Amino acid sequence: MARHNVLGKQGEEIAKKFLLEKNYAIIDTNWRFDKDEIDIIAKDCEELVIVEVKTRSTDFYGFPEDAVDSQKEGFLIRATEAYLMENELDLDTRFDIISIILNKKETKIYHIVDAFYPD
Repeated sequence: MARHNVLGKQGEEIAKKFLLEKNYAIIDTNWRFDKDEIDIIAKDCEELVIVEVKTRSTDFYGFPEDAVDSQKEGFLIRATEAYLMENELDLDTRFDIISIILNKKETKIYHIVDAFYPD
C-alpha cells in the first residue's frame, strides 16, 4: 500500500477514536456509492453526521481540509443522498471534516462541524 494510503487509513482510525470519545455512534465506515466514498457515517444525538477525513504529514502545502473542494462536496452530497435512500432514513444530516496532521513529532486533530451545506 502506498505511503499516502497508509497515512489516510491511520487518519481514519484516529478520527473514529476521536468521535467515539466525543460520544458519537459510528454507523458505518468507507461506505461506497459508485466511485464516491463516505469515510465515516456517525450519529450525534439524533443527527446523522457525514465525516470526511483528511490526513497529511505536514501543513506546509496547506491544511488538509483545503482538499475538500466544491467537487468533493458534491460527491459527498450525492453519496449521502444514496445512503439515506438505501437505508430509508429521514434524519437531519450535517457534513463535518476531520483534518489531521500526523507525523513522528505530533498529531493534531481539527474537527470542523458543519463544514459545508448542500445547495
